[in-house]
Amino acid sequence: MSDTIEKIKCLIIGSGPAGYTAAIYAARANMNPVLYQGMQPGGQLTTTNEVENWPGNPEGITGPEMMVGLQAQAQRFGTDVRDGWATRVDFSGDIHKVWINDTIELHCETVIISTGASAKYLGMPSEQHYLKMGGGVSACAVCDGFFYRNQEVVIVGAGDSACEEAHYLSKLCKKVTMLVRSEKFRASKIMEERVRKTENITILMNHDTVEVLGDEQVVTGVKALNKTTNEVFDIPATGFFVAIGHKPNTDIFKDYITLDETGYIINTPGTSKTNVEGVFVAGDAADHVYRQAITAAGTGCMAALDAERYLASKE
Repeated sequence: MSDTIEKIKCLIIGSGPAGYTAAIYAARANMNPVLYQGMQPGGQLTTTNEVENWPGNPEGITGPEMMVGLQAQAQRFGTDVRDGWATRVDFSGDIHKVWINDTIELHCETVIISTGASAKYLGMPSEQHYLKMGGGVSACAVCDGFFYRNQEVVIVGAGDSACEEAHYLSKLCKKVTMLVRSEKFRASKIMEERVRKTENITILMNHDTVEVLGDEQVVTGVKALNKTTNEVFDIPATGFFVAIGHKPNTDIFKDYITLDETGYIINTPGTSKTNVEGVFVAGDAADHVYRQAITAAGTGCMAALDAERYLASKE
């Protein structure tokens, strides 16, 4: 444990679009924000090759470029950006206590949680290879579907989100093959019926993904296993979408912050407020519906404004 305790007016945990936008607004309001970047500086966007739906970049921008720009903008106004991640919190009293890397103790007047959520992947080496290459593996159809217009793609998943993403892709792609790992959907009946009625979606029930195929640079297909017949076969595809869920990065807050059954932070509707006074949430840690950079940035703005008003009310 640290011998000294640092007092902070506004602590921001996380460095995606939500965290950096909160930092920009908090810094401009003279809240002297301190931002810890976390285990993945820049968040999920650092694994995204091209971002074409961020306003103001008509030619598109890479995810890493975008995060470098947001960080520079936050620092321009005085945000103290630091390496490290929050490993423990204590929100039981009036002082919000946060420990960084298990050693640095911070006492904060306000805390903005922007720790995001991590997409779940199947974990195959080939999947991770093409994900890192930016060559055809994605966990966000809305983000990346545009790049596969008039092409053939494969999507894995069985829930509402998977059905929604498959239907979205069907409007862009020539053919969508949906691999459902069990014998039935987990999705609601209405979502299941929607994909079943879509002509260019082929649904393969009780099928596993064996391997993502490619030329080491880009995806060219998917090797699948029919678990009923044990037949292994190749599906031609230029894109492989994984829609098996997200895990919000909120475990360290569960003893103090109200979470839903899947771990997302529950905020007061229309605000960024949590159940703990002075603690706010922004971005994907509370958003299991939209999960876009622009919506995360919007809630980052909300969190900073809510924190500023909270501090003003205490003066």
